[in-house]
Amino acid sequence: MLHARRFFRLHPWIFALAALLLSSTGNAAPPLGEEYARVLLTRIGFAPSRDEVSAFAGLTQAQAVERLLSTPSAAQAAPPPVVQENIPQRAEIRTMSGSDRKEARKKQILASHELAAWWMQEMMVTPTPLLERMTLFWHNHFVSSEKKVKAARLLYEQNVLLRQHALGNFATLLHGVSKDPAMLVYLDSATNRKGQPNENFAREVMELFTLGEGQYSEQDVKEAARAFTGWSIDLQNYRFTFRRFAHDDGIKSVLGQRGNFDGDAVLDILLAQPATAEFIVRKLWREFISPTPDTTEVKRIAALFRNGGYEIKPMLRAMFNLPQLLTQDNRGTLVKAPVELLVGTVRQFGFQYSDAVPFSWAAMQLGQELFNPPNVKGWPGGEAWINSATLLARKQTLEQLFRAVEMPRVHSTRRIVSQDADDFKEARKHLLQAMGQIYFPAETWCRQWGAAMDRVPDAQSLQRMQDAVLILPPVNPLPAGATSLSIVRALVLDPVYQLK
Repeated sequence: MLHARRFFRLHPWIFALAALLLSSTGNAAPPLGEEYARVLLTRIGFAPSRDEVSAFAGLTQAQAVERLLSTPSAAQAAPPPVVQENIPQRAEIRTMSGSDRKEARKKQILASHELAAWWMQEMMVTPTPLLERMTLFWHNHFVSSEKKVKAARLLYEQNVLLRQHALGNFATLLHGVSKDPAMLVYLDSATNRKGQPNENFAREVMELFTLGEGQYSEQDVKEAARAFTGWSIDLQNYRFTFRRFAHDDGIKSVLGQRGNFDGDAVLDILLAQPATAEFIVRKLWREFISPTPDTTEVKRIAALFRNGGYEIKPMLRAMFNLPQLLTQDNRGTLVKAPVELLVGTVRQFGFQYSDAVPFSWAAMQLGQELFNPPNVKGWPGGEAWINSATLLARKQTLEQLFRAVEMPRVHSTRRIVSQDADDFKEARKHLLQAMGQIYFPAETWCRQWGAAMDRVPDAQSLQRMQDAVLILPPVNPLPAGATSLSIVRALVLDPVYQLK
């Protein structure tokens, strides 16, 4: 037996060969097939095109998850020029006339809309949809808002930070975003100083970023706020700076630990709490699997997350390989956020367009304005996305999109921000022009299912189209004797299309 152990220790490739042999003798998991590949890609990305589904249909769930997690990040498109503009200094703002301040604010608002359109475009064309979904998740976790930050450059830089660590390390991300200038402005950290501590960031980092409600005391918040004093912004370059003279270097007591803590030390104390990993895993469960997390699985995956140093990919790998991700019982339990709905529609149906502005604008109209979550808690998500008003607005938006089946005339459009614009007229003009350039290639899309746009599909083609669009049977009966185009419109207007 000793010799055998030494042999296997010296020849680890034997284990890999044994695993390969086992996988070829009937113990291997079956491939996903088109149905489950579509569900997986929709749930942890955006609604996929047929080519994307085909690429994953022959893989097992584990292989598909591994491919999604290991796909290299693609280069981002250049951001809009507005993110390079200087941020006005306080002294400059104080000397502005009322009309100049009003004009400056208009430009800030337009800049945030252009930034939102840039990100919408990234999501609609990205070869790494999981990365963008996770960036969007962290955007709604580490919330900042243009309404308070009022600087497109800072919001863009925060977006880059979130994407950089979206699938990396949560501890690194937490430390980074806590010193991010947009966050420092949004949660008033820049005004937190010795003798006059501002508790906003200390409270939110515990309640919303790490531990969750009920896992800390008011005294913990007060003590932690002292630790974060001195974290500020250099107003010359809008970068993080530590102002030692403003830092409270006294002894603090946080979550039962006592010491001369600074902000980084407090963040490490929060990361050491089991509640932090469970809070993040539970929130991700509601994002990707179902509204009712499995307590046992949450604790198991959270332990793996925390013991693994808060590496995000291993945690997601464990979660995405659960059968609950694809089970029939969980289908239709999640509601597509407006951004998911619009991005998925564009990707799945191959929409052509000249500019992403109409889509970011539509998302805003449906309740999800990128870079402007409603409050520090972010968008509540889930069933909160759907009510009588929003469901009607979603149907109207989809109805308008799927009427655009004629190839538009090509003409140039101006960017949404115009240096010589004295109001929002140029932005509205640009929006209308871009809306006129949206085109649904209905004939091409129908043909891949063996149907023709203006003809009644046979039973097989109709079923294939239904399976491609909806994850469950439609609520409303499909119109009898309708053309393929009418069938497509009926499918996307069915309530099931709002679900994933």
